[in-house]
Amino acid sequence: MANSTSAARTTATDLDAIIIGAGLSGMYQLHCLRDRLGLKATVLEAAGGVGGTWYWNRYPGARCDSESHSYCFQFSDDLLNEWEWSERYPEQPEILRYMNFVADKLDLKRDIRFNTRVTGATYDEAANRWTVTTEAGDKVSAKFLITAVGCLSTANVPKIPGLETFQGKWYHTGLWPHEGVDFRGKRVAQIGTGSTGIQAAPVIAKTAGHLTVFQRTANYSVPAHNAPLSPERKKELKARIGETRRTMRSTPNGHPFTIEDRSVFDVSDEERRQIFEKQWEKGGLQFRAAFNDITTSKKANDTAAEFLKDKIRQIVKDPKTAQILADIDHPYAAKRPPIDSFYFETFNQPHVTLVDVRSDPIEAITPKGIRLKSGAEHEVDIIVFATGFDAMTGSLVKLNIKGRGGLPLAKAWEAGPRNYLGLQVAGFPNMFTITGPGSPSVLCNMPVPIEQHAEWIADCIDHMRRNGIERIEAKPESMDRWVAHVNEAANATLLPEAHHSWYLGANVPGKPRVFMPYAGGMARYKDICDEVAAKGYEGFELQRAPAMAK
Repeated sequence: MANSTSAARTTATDLDAIIIGAGLSGMYQLHCLRDRLGLKATVLEAAGGVGGTWYWNRYPGARCDSESHSYCFQFSDDLLNEWEWSERYPEQPEILRYMNFVADKLDLKRDIRFNTRVTGATYDEAANRWTVTTEAGDKVSAKFLITAVGCLSTANVPKIPGLETFQGKWYHTGLWPHEGVDFRGKRVAQIGTGSTGIQAAPVIAKTAGHLTVFQRTANYSVPAHNAPLSPERKKELKARIGETRRTMRSTPNGHPFTIEDRSVFDVSDEERRQIFEKQWEKGGLQFRAAFNDITTSKKANDTAAEFLKDKIRQIVKDPKTAQILADIDHPYAAKRPPIDSFYFETFNQPHVTLVDVRSDPIEAITPKGIRLKSGAEHEVDIIVFATGFDAMTGSLVKLNIKGRGGLPLAKAWEAGPRNYLGLQVAGFPNMFTITGPGSPSVLCNMPVPIEQHAEWIADCIDHMRRNGIERIEAKPESMDRWVAHVNEAANATLLPEAHHSWYLGANVPGKPRVFMPYAGGMARYKDICDEVAAKGYEGFELQRAPAMAK
């Protein structure tokens, strides 16, 4: 897809803002800045179209785990009324169609430069402008730089010795070929059993000659019970747009359901089992909302964990396979809680094998397959890496951002990401990060924090323009206080107890172990951000033009 004509006409000197990334974040930020504030803004996007993570993640079974009526923009009743979802949980092609629908309705593509990969961004203090360099060698300059690169967009391919010698084909789920992969009759290895692997395995197994799943960390999963939306359900959802929006914006995780106001131990053992059973039959992420202490009390969490482990043992017929799948070493929902469509049932099929690589780790990839530490070798034709992402920080560090005095963001974050509100980093004036580390982001239904961030950033820039403020920058002491608060919020939950979680960066060797998302809840976070703005952007350094003179 060629760059748009309008975007190509925009010169380096007449831009107010550069936005990196054309997923949900970048699209809405462009709308807020261009159409609400009248700013000249452009989006730089490496892909050939809008979509962000949904442009690249086309692996078998790729599907959203938020219900469709909530995984969409809420700022416009017109968009909500005009678009119609087909399923309870939308599949990747449908989400991508939705994003193109929004981009076309809002006429966003004329200010998006597609096929434009950013290779660097440098702040010029004297000019108070950011210059962004692309892979093609072009340079674009603006006062404001806004990163909208997503939390899960830098693929994590594990460095397993011998991969380059493999004579078959290998793929990462986050960089899936657009033409798809033909598994018919092939011996397929899937490495990884997080949310992505749980979605992919049942679909790969439908056509593969043999599927071998290599599991290091066993996971809980609740059935999605996905199904087409009936005409009656569609009508009901349209009638409840306002109610759904209010619920999403008032709950900790941004989903269209509330958490029950009761403890696990407010009810008898039998009543608790019935409640869990009812939630299991309902399916989806709402399982964890049955009680208010599942994510904060280990004793309460154990009841949910044992219920789910028992379900695995009931579903999987082979006792040894069932035990490996149920040998889960972390509290329920302390890692991203997957939902699935017949994942555990997949292991009842005779052509599907589970390999426990916690007890017998992968030692190397050979020309013909995968060799374990025991010496056992599994010959395969295709390897699928469902190994996730360098989450939260990877996509930002990869941009090669340099702030005041040439300070690399990678250097500023070498001990872990430090920022204020998940929005700004000291030493990087006029740069904002949408759903960055230190914000609720991945602990939420993503459209909710995305809209809040984009609107807050737009309001901040509008405040600066109306008050003659040229530069805004987080104060170092504000970052210190915020990082302490993020840690405090995490430690009030069971989330840090999942030691192998990508929330901690534990899936990337050498990455600092720091709990990255804000666990205090989306509604609470929004209140904090609103209070900061109401107090004249407390915690930020604001500079007017005269103060910038050297």
